[in-house]
Amino acid sequence: MENLSDRTLFVAAVDAEATHVPEGVPLLITGIGTVPAAIELTNALASAEVLPDRVINIGTAGALRDDLSGVFEISHVRKHDFHLEVLSDVSRYLLPEVIELETSGKLPTATLATGDAFISDTPTRTRLAQDSALCDMEGYAIAAVCQKFGVPCTLLKQVSDTANEESYGSWASVLDRAAEELAAAFGTVSAD
Repeated sequence: MENLSDRTLFVAAVDAEATHVPEGVPLLITGIGTVPAAIELTNALASAEVLPDRVINIGTAGALRDDLSGVFEISHVRKHDFHLEVLSDVSRYLLPEVIELETSGKLPTATLATGDAFISDTPTRTRLAQDSALCDMEGYAIAAVCQKFGVPCTLLKQVSDTANEESYGSWASVLDRAAEELAAAFGTVSAD
Protein backbone atom coordinates (compact mmCIF):
# COMPACT_ATOMS: atom_id res chain seq x y z
CA MET A 1 0.00 0.00 0.00
CA GLU A 2 1.34 3.41 -0.89
CA ASN A 3 1.65 6.29 1.54
CA LEU A 4 -1.64 7.78 2.71
CA SER A 5 -2.62 11.18 1.33
CA ASP A 6 -4.74 14.13 2.41
CA ARG A 7 -7.55 12.53 0.44
CA THR A 8 -7.78 9.44 2.62
CA LEU A 9 -11.30 8.95 3.94
CA PHE A 10 -11.54 7.24 7.33
CA VAL A 11 -14.75 5.29 7.93
CA ALA A 12 -16.01 3.94 11.27
CA ALA A 13 -19.33 2.55 12.40
CA VAL A 14 -19.50 4.57 15.63
CA ASP A 15 -17.83 7.73 16.94
CA ALA A 16 -16.12 5.87 19.77
CA GLU A 17 -14.05 3.80 17.31
CA ALA A 18 -12.69 7.02 15.79
CA THR A 19 -12.03 9.19 18.85
CA HIS A 20 -8.28 9.21 18.18
CA VAL A 21 -8.47 10.13 14.50
CA PRO A 22 -6.70 13.50 14.23
CA GLU A 23 -8.93 16.55 13.98
CA GLY A 24 -9.48 17.74 10.42
CA VAL A 25 -8.99 14.29 8.88
CA PRO A 26 -11.92 13.31 6.62
CA LEU A 27 -14.08 10.94 8.69
CA LEU A 28 -17.40 9.26 7.93
CA ILE A 29 -19.46 7.63 10.70
CA THR A 30 -21.84 5.15 9.09
CA GLY A 31 -23.81 3.51 11.88
CA ILE A 32 -23.75 -0.18 12.72
CA GLY A 33 -24.36 -2.94 10.17
CA THR A 34 -23.90 -3.63 6.48
CA VAL A 35 -26.87 -1.62 5.21
CA PRO A 36 -26.03 1.66 7.01
CA ALA A 37 -22.35 1.25 6.06
CA ALA A 38 -23.20 0.68 2.39
CA ILE A 39 -25.72 3.54 2.23
CA GLU A 40 -23.53 6.12 3.96
CA LEU A 41 -20.34 5.28 2.07
CA THR A 42 -22.15 5.11 -1.28
CA ASN A 43 -23.71 8.51 -0.58
CA ALA A 44 -20.33 9.99 0.41
CA LEU A 45 -18.50 8.65 -2.65
CA ALA A 46 -21.32 9.45 -5.10
CA SER A 47 -21.52 13.05 -3.91
CA ALA A 48 -17.75 13.66 -3.70
CA GLU A 49 -16.31 16.17 -6.16
CA VAL A 50 -13.12 14.09 -6.15
CA LEU A 51 -12.98 10.49 -4.96
CA PRO A 52 -10.63 9.77 -2.07
CA ASP A 53 -7.28 8.16 -2.83
CA ARG A 54 -8.12 5.46 -0.28
CA VAL A 55 -10.83 4.52 2.21
CA ILE A 56 -9.61 3.20 5.56
CA ASN A 57 -12.22 1.47 7.65
CA ILE A 58 -11.24 1.47 11.31
CA GLY A 59 -13.28 -0.61 13.70
CA THR A 60 -13.57 -3.39 16.19
CA ALA A 61 -13.95 -7.10 15.50
CA GLY A 62 -14.62 -10.27 17.38
CA ALA A 63 -11.94 -12.96 17.46
CA LEU A 64 -13.18 -16.22 15.96
CA ARG A 65 -10.03 -18.03 17.06
CA ASP A 66 -8.29 -18.12 20.42
CA ASP A 67 -5.24 -16.00 21.26
CA LEU A 68 -5.91 -13.17 18.78
CA SER A 69 -5.43 -9.63 20.03
CA GLY A 70 -4.38 -6.23 18.76
CA VAL A 71 -4.99 -4.71 15.34
CA PHE A 72 -5.09 -6.65 12.08
CA GLU A 73 -5.10 -5.50 8.49
CA ILE A 74 -7.69 -7.50 6.57
CA SER A 75 -6.49 -9.45 3.54
CA HIS A 76 -9.82 -11.09 2.61
CA VAL A 77 -13.39 -10.32 3.66
CA ARG A 78 -16.57 -12.35 3.16
CA LYS A 79 -20.23 -11.79 3.98
CA HIS A 80 -21.12 -14.67 6.27
CA ASP A 81 -24.87 -14.27 6.62
CA PHE A 82 -25.86 -14.41 2.95
CA HIS A 83 -26.49 -17.93 1.70
CA LEU A 84 -28.08 -18.63 -1.65
CA GLU A 85 -28.39 -22.24 -2.69
CA VAL A 86 -30.49 -22.55 -5.81
CA LEU A 87 -30.22 -24.65 -8.93
CA SER A 88 -30.50 -21.81 -11.45
CA ASP A 89 -27.63 -19.58 -12.50
CA VAL A 90 -27.95 -16.37 -10.47
CA SER A 91 -24.27 -15.59 -9.95
CA ARG A 92 -24.44 -12.55 -12.24
CA TYR A 93 -26.69 -10.88 -9.65
CA LEU A 94 -24.36 -11.49 -6.71
CA LEU A 95 -21.39 -9.66 -5.29
CA PRO A 96 -18.24 -11.75 -4.99
CA GLU A 97 -18.25 -14.26 -2.14
CA VAL A 98 -14.82 -13.05 -1.00
CA ILE A 99 -13.15 -9.70 -1.62
CA GLU A 100 -9.35 -9.70 -1.59
CA LEU A 101 -7.72 -6.52 -0.33
CA GLU A 102 -4.24 -5.10 -0.83
CA THR A 103 -2.31 -4.95 2.46
CA SER A 104 0.64 -2.81 3.54
CA GLY A 105 2.78 -5.62 4.95
CA LYS A 106 3.28 -3.51 8.08
CA LEU A 107 0.67 -5.17 10.32
CA PRO A 108 -0.43 -8.73 10.96
CA THR A 109 -3.14 -9.77 8.51
CA ALA A 110 -6.35 -11.70 9.04
CA THR A 111 -9.46 -12.81 7.20
CA LEU A 112 -12.77 -11.22 8.16
CA ALA A 113 -16.37 -12.45 8.17
CA THR A 114 -18.99 -9.68 8.01
CA GLY A 115 -22.64 -10.03 8.89
CA ASP A 116 -25.53 -8.20 10.49
CA ALA A 117 -25.32 -9.98 13.83
CA PHE A 118 -23.06 -9.40 16.83
CA ILE A 119 -21.47 -12.83 17.24
CA SER A 120 -21.72 -13.90 20.87
CA ASP A 121 -22.21 -17.66 20.84
CA THR A 122 -19.73 -20.52 20.55
CA PRO A 123 -21.52 -22.53 17.82
CA THR A 124 -21.61 -19.55 15.43
CA ARG A 125 -18.03 -18.63 16.34
CA THR A 126 -16.87 -22.17 15.57
CA ARG A 127 -18.70 -22.22 12.23
CA LEU A 128 -17.30 -18.85 11.12
CA ALA A 129 -13.77 -19.76 12.27
CA GLN A 130 -13.61 -22.39 9.51
CA ASP A 131 -13.10 -19.57 6.95
CA SER A 132 -12.19 -16.46 8.93
CA ALA A 133 -10.18 -15.28 11.93
CA LEU A 134 -12.27 -12.20 12.81
CA CYS A 135 -15.88 -11.02 12.49
CA ASP A 136 -17.51 -7.60 12.22
CA MET A 137 -20.66 -5.92 10.95
CA GLU A 138 -19.45 -3.46 8.27
CA GLY A 139 -16.20 -4.55 6.58
CA TYR A 140 -17.60 -6.44 3.58
CA ALA A 141 -20.06 -3.65 2.77
CA ILE A 142 -17.32 -1.03 2.85
CA ALA A 143 -14.99 -3.14 0.70
CA ALA A 144 -17.78 -3.87 -1.81
CA VAL A 145 -18.74 -0.18 -2.16
CA CYS A 146 -15.09 0.79 -2.63
CA GLN A 147 -14.69 -1.92 -5.26
CA LYS A 148 -17.71 -0.56 -7.19
CA PHE A 149 -16.28 2.98 -7.12
CA GLY A 150 -12.73 1.84 -7.90
CA VAL A 151 -11.35 3.30 -4.66
CA PRO A 152 -8.61 1.34 -2.84
CA CYS A 153 -9.75 0.14 0.57
CA THR A 154 -7.98 -0.84 3.78
CA LEU A 155 -9.76 -2.52 6.67
CA LEU A 156 -8.07 -2.18 10.07
CA LYS A 157 -9.78 -4.21 12.79
CA GLN A 158 -8.97 -4.19 16.49
CA VAL A 159 -9.91 -7.34 18.41
CA SER A 160 -12.48 -6.17 20.95
CA ASP A 161 -13.98 -9.44 22.14
CA THR A 162 -13.94 -13.23 21.83
CA ALA A 163 -17.16 -13.56 19.77
CA ASN A 164 -18.66 -15.98 22.27
CA GLU A 165 -20.91 -15.88 25.33
CA GLU A 166 -18.31 -13.82 27.25
CA SER A 167 -18.62 -11.02 24.69
CA TYR A 168 -22.20 -10.10 25.43
CA GLY A 169 -22.32 -6.62 26.92
CA SER A 170 -18.53 -6.09 26.96
CA TRP A 171 -18.02 -4.38 23.58
CA ALA A 172 -18.74 -0.80 24.69
CA SER A 173 -16.30 -1.07 27.60
CA VAL A 174 -13.28 -1.58 25.31
CA LEU A 175 -13.94 1.12 22.71
CA ASP A 176 -11.48 3.73 24.00
CA ARG A 177 -8.61 1.22 24.08
CA ALA A 178 -9.69 0.01 20.64
CA ALA A 179 -9.65 3.57 19.25
CA GLU A 180 -6.14 4.15 20.64
CA GLU A 181 -4.82 0.93 19.09
CA LEU A 182 -6.48 1.73 15.75
CA ALA A 183 -4.91 5.21 15.70
CA ALA A 184 -1.47 3.68 16.28
CA ALA A 185 -2.14 1.16 13.50
CA PHE A 186 -3.13 3.67 10.84
CA GLY A 187 -0.06 5.65 11.83
CA THR A 188 1.97 2.51 11.10
CA VAL A 189 0.48 1.86 7.67
CA SER A 190 0.90 5.51 6.66
CA ALA A 191 4.57 5.75 7.74
CA ASP A 192 7.23 5.65 5.03
